[in-house]
Amino acid sequence: MADIPEKDLEGTRAALAPTLEATAAILPWVAKPQPVRFPPELNKRWEAAWKELADCWHQRQTGGQDPVRAAIFAVLSIAIEANDVDCLGLAEALASTADRFDADGGLSPRVIAALTATIETLQEPGGLEHVNFVTRAQHFSQRIHQSLAPSRKPGERSDVLDALFVEDTQERLERMYESLIVLPIDVYALQIDCQELIQQAEQIEMWGIYHLARQLESFVVQLSDASEATQDAVRSEIEKNLDTLATALAVING
Repeated sequence: MADIPEKDLEGTRAALAPTLEATAAILPWVAKPQPVRFPPELNKRWEAAWKELADCWHQRQTGGQDPVRAAIFAVLSIAIEANDVDCLGLAEALASTADRFDADGGLSPRVIAALTATIETLQEPGGLEHVNFVTRAQHFSQRIHQSLAPSRKPGERSDVLDALFVEDTQERLERMYESLIVLPIDVYALQIDCQELIQQAEQIEMWGIYHLARQLESFVVQLSDASEATQDAVRSEIEKNLDTLATALAVING
C-alpha cells in the first residue's frame, strides 16, 4: 500500500478534529449513570407491589376482586410514601377503578382494557427508575380516567372503546410474536394472551376478532408436549393467524 502523503493526513486530522472533540465531550455524560430518584428500598417495594397486582389481576376470575383491590391500595400506599406527583396520579387513577368493582355489571370493557394495559406495562423491570416511567405514568393515568368517563354515544359502538381495544390488541400481538420466537416457545404466555383476547373481544362484541382469536387458540394448545417437528409446523400456522389478526386490526383502525 502506498504511503499517504503527510499533507493529506494533516487535512484529514483537521477535518475530523471538531467531531473528535464533540465525541470526547459527550463520552463522560454517556458513561455517567443516571441519578437515582427514589430510595432503592422504596423502588423494590414498588416493583413487588406491581407484580402482586399483576398476579391478582390475572387470577381475578378465580380469586375474586378483593385481592385486586388490596393490591391496588398497596400500590397507592407506596405512591403516597414516594411523594411524587406522577406516581401518585397513577396510583389514584388505579384506586378510582376499585370503586367500580361492586357496581352493577362490574367493570366495563373500557376499564378492563385500560387496567390490563396499565398493569402489563408498569410491572416491567425498573419500576420508579424506568427511563420512561414519567411518560407512562401520565399516559396511563389519563387513559384510566378516560375509560371511567361515560360514553358520549349511548346505545352505539364507542369509537374510543374500539380504539382502546385495537391499541391493546396490537400490544398483545407484539408480545405473542415475541413468545413465539423464543426457544423453547413460551406456550403459557401465548395461552394467557389468547384467553384474554377472546374474553375482551367477546365483551365488546368484536365477533370477527373473537373467532380469529379462538382459531389462534386452537393452534396454540397444540404446542403443549408437541415434538420439535410439530412445533415448527404449528408455529407457522400461528404466525399466519397473528398476521391475519394484525390485518383485521388495521381495518378496524381505518
